[in-house]
Amino acid sequence: MTLALDSAAQDLLFREARTANAFTDEPVSEEQVQAIYDLVKYGPTAFNQSPLRVVLVRSDEARERLVQHMAEGNQPKTATAPLVAILAADNEFHEELPALFPAFPQAKDMFFAERPAREQAAGFNAALQAAYFIVGVRAAGLAAGPMTGFDFAGVQKEFLDDDHTPLMIVNIGKPAEDASFPRSPRLAYEEVVTTV
Repeated sequence: MTLALDSAAQDLLFREARTANAFTDEPVSEEQVQAIYDLVKYGPTAFNQSPLRVVLVRSDEARERLVQHMAEGNQPKTATAPLVAILAADNEFHEELPALFPAFPQAKDMFFAERPAREQAAGFNAALQAAYFIVGVRAAGLAAGPMTGFDFAGVQKEFLDDDHTPLMIVNIGKPAEDASFPRSPRLAYEEVVTTV
């Protein structure tokens, strides 16, 4: 059986898409980011939670502040990417649940009244949304360079607040020539899937 998505789209989103470590200087527009979000917001989450929050780092001053919190090997990539996004989980996402999940508005208080439950749900569901975001970047014909090599506490203090937990930094843009490492192996189907 073949996939419904045509082969070119499969290549764009997965087979030929790569994590980029270098980019051209072509800017990433607000319209492109809006189109990415308007597509990926439909990705499924539990109770239709939408805990992902995105901070776009566009100014030189903000970029300098962010680079200081990156691991040494990630600093040049973040300093030169056309656009950098801080992806974070909103631990107060439950406030939106009555509007986002009208079929069961009680979910807000029934499941997420306690902060530890919210943090766990926010982290998991925002990570799902972050993955959708990366695929959306690829769908826009751009490349993403997601990274977790940074000072999480420093980024939270500098750009977020106590209700938002940073998940990853994503460099975004058109990939430069030789922007990616050689493709690493993947596990085979039979190594991953078990039928019971």
